[in-house]
Amino acid sequence: MPRATNAPASRKRRKRVLAKAKGFRGFRSKNFRYAKDAVRKAMTYNYRDRKVRKRAFRNLWVQRINAATRPHGLSYSRFMEGLKAAGIELDRKVLSDLAIKDATAFEAVIAQAKNGLEKKQAELKSKAA
Repeated sequence: MPRATNAPASRKRRKRVLAKAKGFRGFRSKNFRYAKDAVRKAMTYNYRDRKVRKRAFRNLWVQRINAATRPHGLSYSRFMEGLKAAGIELDRKVLSDLAIKDATAFEAVIAQAKNGLEKKQAELKSKAA
């Protein structure tokens, strides 16, 4: 009895991998053996870097907020503490955008954060006394 190779499914699988490898250089886009490894590695990097992108943007937003708060006499961590004490729930992306595009609004947020810090300090002193 002849050997069954399941040619239609194998051909479809190879075509699918080679289609994903389109644009790769050299054998990695033409030869199934090499394209298969290249596509697997590319998909692994793609999955990993979707997570890394989120991390990188958050770090960028934190740096921008920190740079914008320093001239007003606050560090990033004290600013965020003041926002929490004042009950302001703006995320870092919005705060970063405010710091870049609307300085007056950001200064108003900084003022509220400073007031929140002062109220928190006053509450702590009254509890201690």
